[in-house]
Amino acid sequence: MLRTLSIRDFVIVDSIELEFSSGFSVFTGETGAGKSILIDALALALGGRGDASVVREGAAKADITAEFSADAELDEWLADNEFSNEDGGALLRRVIDNAGRSKAFINGIAATATQLRELGEKLVDIHGQHAHQSLLKSDAQRTLLDNQAGLQDDAKAVAVAYKAWRALAKQREEFETNAKNVLLERERLEWQVGELEKLAARPGEWTEVSNEHSRLSHAASLIEGAQQALDAISESEPSPMLSQLSAINTRLGKLVDLDAGLQPVLDVLEPARIQLQEAVYALNDYLSRVELDPARLRVVEQRMEDLHSASRKFHVAPDDLPQEFEKLSEQLKQLADASDLDALRAQEEKLKAAYMTAAQKLSKARAKAAKALGAAVTTAMQELSMAGGKFEIALQACEPAAFGIEQVEFLVAGHAGTTPRPLAKVASGGELARISLAISVITSSATATPTLIFDEVDSGIGGGVAEVVGRLLRKLGQDRQVLCVTHLPQVASQANQHFQVSKRNSDGKTLSSIDVLDSNARVEEIARMLGGLEITATTRSHARELLAT
Repeated sequence: MLRTLSIRDFVIVDSIELEFSSGFSVFTGETGAGKSILIDALALALGGRGDASVVREGAAKADITAEFSADAELDEWLADNEFSNEDGGALLRRVIDNAGRSKAFINGIAATATQLRELGEKLVDIHGQHAHQSLLKSDAQRTLLDNQAGLQDDAKAVAVAYKAWRALAKQREEFETNAKNVLLERERLEWQVGELEKLAARPGEWTEVSNEHSRLSHAASLIEGAQQALDAISESEPSPMLSQLSAINTRLGKLVDLDAGLQPVLDVLEPARIQLQEAVYALNDYLSRVELDPARLRVVEQRMEDLHSASRKFHVAPDDLPQEFEKLSEQLKQLADASDLDALRAQEEKLKAAYMTAAQKLSKARAKAAKALGAAVTTAMQELSMAGGKFEIALQACEPAAFGIEQVEFLVAGHAGTTPRPLAKVASGGELARISLAISVITSSATATPTLIFDEVDSGIGGGVAEVVGRLLRKLGQDRQVLCVTHLPQVASQANQHFQVSKRNSDGKTLSSIDVLDSNARVEEIARMLGGLEITATTRSHARELLAT
């Protein structure tokens, strides 16, 4: 849901801060006051196109910030794209300077306009004569039908089956085209795997043989050094270190009885004597294990040479030879499986059959849902100044694809006696907005978009139909946040929140401002919309009646 919108130096807006609530909100005001400019500013914050012309004359840059509350799906998208916010929600900001340079931010982190658009599609759906119309896109029509019928999982299963089928078909085609190359690659892998299999390198073996080689090649030096240390500590003549330290400790132990001040010295020397004795034990143990073994050294050196030679041959570190063996073995296995053309063709047919089964199941469900949704929208059109109009959803067979085996296309006949044709080709802006409104109300429980915006959906209607439009929007606002730019008092009177857009002059420049109306101000604005420039007691009375319904 849109919580706040901040607009600075955008077209004829100098500075506006708006707070929104849930439910149905309307923007009203005289023609040219800048009502649709607010929608344009929001569209820019959602990743729409913009250039230097949107910057207010004399200003350095236009700055639009929109804050939205978040749900679980939005939080997941923010986390996946590293835009998470500890405070929750999404803060979208777009800045365009007077040279046409654009910057975009999500939760204070630099983003691309593409990322803004991707996020914006999850947050807002704009319907109107002068805005992007998702309803005209074939993909959007198919998604809307699937969502309304609860077929998301079925559609996903079809896409997964198609991907598996086409991947294997591509593999089979590549094998048929490159059979000779595949054979050569298989022979190469067989030789490489055979070489590594004979080598039989173990994980961690390189480190083990390196350490053993170092120990064996320096055995003489190690033995000599350890023996010298042992002699100096406990075996040298006439008096080894350990004997001298023991004698000193004994002497000081007797003197402590004469002067306790020597006790700290004795406390330091006694642990030293114990450590020297431990060193003697360790050196004796080491010398008992280390021995000169030229034969073993030759074996270790040959093993190191074998491992090192293989690492150069396969261009990997010696430690990575076991992993290289596993990788090449798996490639050989896959290639061996892929080299069996008959098996490939059989598996391909099996995957194709699984795809067709899933696609045909989806087609039947779509056909049933299309009939029901078409009838419901047709009924709603009769109440929206499109008497005799008809709405149908055509399912046209197509080549198998990730979305199924049919294209989904919305068809409309604006008047009785005419043949329904594609929505994008025959619907006027006003008709498209009203059809979109009818579909939105019907499918509101299925759509995930939390905020819907209708820009002048009342084009070409009035009277009782306008009152129906107002009620439909108010009903839609029970489940979604609905924002609407309108000229009709019958629509505005149904709103939960009412904004008035007006123009003012400042230093010879026209600026747009906006106010949230209280109950008394709403009466005046509805009366103005009913009666024009002159507001009378009669128009005020009529306004109160509309607001009371």
